[in-house]
Amino acid sequence: MPRTADDSWDIATSVGATAVMVALARAAETASADPLIRDQFAEPLVSTPELAGVREQVAAWWAEDDDPDSTVDSQQMIDYQAVRTHFFDEYFTDAVAGGIRQVVILAAGLDSRAYRLDWPAGTVVYEIDVPKVLEYKSRTLAGHGATPIAERRAVPVDLRHDWPLALRGVDFDTSRPTAWLAEGLLPFLPAAAQEALFASIDALSAAGSRAAVENFGVDQAKRQEAEKRWANLKAKREARGQDTSFNPFDLWFEDGDRPDCGDWFAGHGWTTRVISAREEAVRLGREPVSDERPFANTFVTATKA
Repeated sequence: MPRTADDSWDIATSVGATAVMVALARAAETASADPLIRDQFAEPLVSTPELAGVREQVAAWWAEDDDPDSTVDSQQMIDYQAVRTHFFDEYFTDAVAGGIRQVVILAAGLDSRAYRLDWPAGTVVYEIDVPKVLEYKSRTLAGHGATPIAERRAVPVDLRHDWPLALRGVDFDTSRPTAWLAEGLLPFLPAAAQEALFASIDALSAAGSRAAVENFGVDQAKRQEAEKRWANLKAKREARGQDTSFNPFDLWFEDGDRPDCGDWFAGHGWTTRVISAREEAVRLGREPVSDERPFANTFVTATKA
């Protein structure tokens, strides 16, 4: 369904279903012969009966097609998610090695880092997402006997609403440095909400805080070319009677120019570093077959002076 300003979702619909797609990729990577990352909680989180329909839709999205130029490459998606997860896992490892004990995961979805990373004693992980998504994750992992390694505090709020107030309501401490993560998030926010998100991160961050952002910026020509390929693929599949109900790009907000993430943080006094997803993939031995999305993305990290 197209996005609206006041829409909502659970784990099996709309933006929630994209979290399932990402976790399916992490589960596939974890089960592979030589995994780059290990997320032992991804498979239990996506294997519940209530997600059967989403699994079928994602399988249809990833299905091979006669036209290789149109097919969504599932292995490319799995490789990208492995590279992305590895990068941000290392970001958190470096942050806690530097003494940070307060972590905020924005739009946490089915992220299981509170349960699987080696957090030092005293670390608090705040997970922000809509209530139904957080409830599903907590319930499912508890049913498998999983307990978080860090102290996990759920913050059930939509990031388009007053999430800083909700965060303070569960004893977030603005005097302590924080490690923030915005992974797989920005296209699902209106442009104004993205600007407000960055401003709130800056306002809530003590000196020494860090932020990591997945930047989806890509030049308009490449973006239009990619959208044309998706439209052609959808038309062909619909003509054959195949399932075309799942398309995460339908959920992106297209509402004007957005500032470059690195430029925004640098302009507000943060020291920034921008890493090409493609270059990171090559470094990790997962060279992509093309420079198109998602490997056209970048990973931005920033530290507040």
